[in-house]
Amino acid sequence: MRILVTGATGYIGGRLVPRLLDAGHEVRCLARNPQKLSLHPWRHRVEVVAGDVLDERSVKEALIGCDAAVYLVHSMASGADFARVDRRAASNFRNAAADAAVGRIVYLGALGDDRTAHSRHLSSRHEVGRALAAGPTPVTEVRAAVIIGSGSLSFEMLRSLTEVLPVMITPRWVRTRCQPVAVGDVLEILRGAIEDRSAESRILEVGGPDVLTYEQMMQIYAEEAGLRRRVVIPVPLLTPWLSSWWIGLVTPLPPKVARPLVESLRSEVVVGRSQDLVPLEPTPIRAAMRRALSRLPGGVITRWSDAASQPAAPIPTDPAWSGGTVFMDRQVMPTDTDASHLFWAFSRIGGRAGYYGLDWAWRIRGILDRMVGGTGLRRGRRHPTEVRVGEAVDFWRVEDVVPGRSLRLHAEMRIPGDAWIEWEIRDTEFGTDLIQTAWFRPRGLAGRIYWYLMLVPHRIVFPRMAHRITAAAEERGFTCR
Repeated sequence: MRILVTGATGYIGGRLVPRLLDAGHEVRCLARNPQKLSLHPWRHRVEVVAGDVLDERSVKEALIGCDAAVYLVHSMASGADFARVDRRAASNFRNAAADAAVGRIVYLGALGDDRTAHSRHLSSRHEVGRALAAGPTPVTEVRAAVIIGSGSLSFEMLRSLTEVLPVMITPRWVRTRCQPVAVGDVLEILRGAIEDRSAESRILEVGGPDVLTYEQMMQIYAEEAGLRRRVVIPVPLLTPWLSSWWIGLVTPLPPKVARPLVESLRSEVVVGRSQDLVPLEPTPIRAAMRRALSRLPGGVITRWSDAASQPAAPIPTDPAWSGGTVFMDRQVMPTDTDASHLFWAFSRIGGRAGYYGLDWAWRIRGILDRMVGGTGLRRGRRHPTEVRVGEAVDFWRVEDVVPGRSLRLHAEMRIPGDAWIEWEIRDTEFGTDLIQTAWFRPRGLAGRIYWYLMLVPHRIVFPRMAHRITAAAEERGFTCR
């Protein structure tokens, strides 16, 4: 099939496209700014057309020749008038699809009972579904509540609040029930809806096997992330307006995005009718959260095939506030020495060779680690220059090594988070660059405090280390001439 995907720059769209490509479909993406798709690893495999859902003519041109269309557009971040904008966009898309004789529209909406009073956000999501279905084109409206996956707005809000606040004074909506669903399940249902050849419109309500309150989800997240149980104190005084500003203060989410989302959290969103379009075993929330909690440094999927098989992981085009907090220190040292000498220099780090300066500080760090039950520096290393994946280097573990090119170590010291340090060699026009990157993914508030306390020592240690590694490589290269 040839499928038009709107919202391909967004959270679901960026993960749906590679899944459709894997299934053998041709994909055309409609984007207001096509350059925003350039970071996607699947960009070279799709057709991209410039257009705006508020411009009916550009939408009709994009839909010509398509068998199905996926509508993943919303205007929640556009301000108080987002419902009117969404209504106009949906009407334009419905009319353009009818003119282009598209076989089916698939729309991802919001879960909730039509008979119950909702927030403006939920009401608008349902209104968009009705507007799309008012035309002659069959429409499948997939309704979901909280989608569990890195980059999902609801999940990122839950992640940020739980990570940062060991004690929370919250609105009463934390006791509202919802039925979260894994992002992989949503994508599979969307794919099945797109491939459906029937001539009828339908509404599919999707959710995982667990019906939970938001407070229960926070506690489950804390357990899966290795945090202590959170103390949650609901109070009746926090209005959605106050809650959205509080969320904007303690999390990276913008208040104008958080406000309509918080309003919608007051409504119970539980599946009322089951979907049978795509038979699958729904993913339990704990498994979904484990998939979302990527433990790789940076954690970003950069291959389109991986993006299709690991949708719960971050992708390069996710918003800056998504994916959890990762602190980074990067040093780039240009040199004209050979890559083999650079690899020799950083692959001998630790053990008797030390850490290229300030070894007394590393010894103190090792002593402190042992005092809190860690391994310290007593393990040393197996060989003075050779490294293998899985072996110990002091209080590090070799996680990845590409002979002659790169080395990544994962910290096994006792710290409130996960830490890595990596060295890479990049060829340049004038020689080679040594790229040294240290990552730290904090665990809770203690992890963030730890990073900021270590900022000054890091600013001294890391540049010195990169400089001395490069100097050692250059000295070895000179000696070997």
